[in-house]
Formats: sequence, C-alpha cells, structure tokens
Amino acid sequence: MVTEDILKQKKYSLMENKTKLTGKNVLITAGAQGIGESITKHFIDSGAHVAIHYYSSADTANQLIEYAIGKGQKAVAISGDLTKETDANAMVEKTVETLGGVDILINNAGSLVARKMLNEIDTEFWTKVMDINLTSMMFVTRAVAPYLAENENSSIVNLASLAGRKGGHPGSLAYSTSKGAILTLTRALASELGPQGTRVNAVAPGLILGTSFHNTHTTKESADKTTAGIPIQRAGNAADVARAVLYLASEFDGFITGATLDINGGVYNM
Repeated sequence: MVTEDILKQKKYSLMENKTKLTGKNVLITAGAQGIGESITKHFIDSGAHVAIHYYSSADTANQLIEYAIGKGQKAVAISGDLTKETDANAMVEKTVETLGGVDILINNAGSLVARKMLNEIDTEFWTKVMDINLTSMMFVTRAVAPYLAENENSSIVNLASLAGRKGGHPGSLAYSTSKGAILTLTRALASELGPQGTRVNAVAPGLILGTSFHNTHTTKESADKTTAGIPIQRAGNAADVARAVLYLASEFDGFITGATLDINGGVYNM
C-alpha cells in the first residue's frame, strides 16, 4: 500500500511537471533553426503557445506553426531583423496581439558571422557582431519587460556560449566577447527585473553539432578534436540545450535567477 502511494505521488509529480508550461505564452527569437527550432518544438510539446521569430527560415517557422495549431495551441511566425529597434518592437507587439501576452522570453538569436583574427577585424565587422548578439537582445528584452511584469512570475532565458566563458577558438574574438557580455547582461537583468517577478538566466552551450552554426563555422577536424577532449566523450545536440532552457524557463516560482547553466559535457566545470 505504501509502495502504491509512493508510485501515485511520483506519477502525479511527473504529470504536474509535464504540464507546467501548458497555456504559457512564449516568444523565441531565431526559433526556427538549429537550437532555436528544438527549443520551440520542446515548448510546443509542453503545451505552450508560441511566437516564433525568424530571419530567413520561413518554411521551418510555418511548419512549426502548423505543428502547434495541430495540437490546439496558439502560434504565430514573425519575421524581422532584430538589430533594428523598430523590428524588435513590432515583433513583441505582434506576439502580444496574437497570444494575449508574454510569460517567457527566449533570447536565442545570434551568430558568429565569420572567423576573423584581431588584425582582420574592422569597425564594421565588430559592430555587426555586437548588434546581432548583444544589442538585439537588449532591444527585445526592453520591449518585452513591461509585458512580463504583468504576470506574477515570468522568465527570460538568454543563449550565451562556452566561448563566453573560455574565449572561444581562434577567429571568434568578437563573438566570444559578445557572448561573455551576455553573461553579465543576464546578471544585471536578474537584479533589475527581479522586483517585478521576472527571473533571468542563461545557458552556455559548448560544442552542439547538427546546427547551421557549426556546419558553417566548424570543420570536422576541429569538431573531432574538441569532442575528444569532452569528458563524456560526445558532442552535444540541440535537444540537450532545449531541455535545459525549458527547465530554467518553467521554474516560475523558483529561486534560480542570474545564473548560467553550462551545457558542455564537462569541458568547463568551474
């Protein structure tokens, strides 16, 4: 009888966790490719309504919309260049108009752009990388914050990178610097938005294969060498990151804020 009661409690706990995101309104930037696509699908599977921002992945965004609607959930795909303040504001307004509000923001948009050493970096390139990875995140967060404040508990998860911890591989100086700044931005936002009931955390993925990022900017030789140095002897995948993002996002009444969760198989463990 005791064993049966324990099993019932465990079953109830699992059901409660599974449905914790049901009915929540989630905005995911760059939510139709790579890690962002996996994050979006995980939120949909958890019962959330989704606003999917995309820049060039219209087909995938529309497929995700159909997938969400097929499950009886609200969904909208919104295109835009988030380095433009007007586009960021318009995206948030469209999200609120369609979903009715925002409970969770996932700041996923970002890019390495290209590998350039210090002596190859010009002002235009430096500014472009910072705008894509950092300034756009500020634009979106600033626009969303008042809507998050309307909820008793809300959450933001920012996508940083192991490169922001360690400095990255050669040629990623600008990218690594922007991702390191996101770690600080996360802590600052946690302090500033905490009183309104919004928790702000970050994830810092390491080598995540199968994404356009590494398909474009990482050679097989480099990936193999990095994988050999990972304690658990495998590279990560998009779902590894998505599960961590959902955990941080869903703990509405939690005590975790201003933190960065490292997802790298043990490469960085300080």
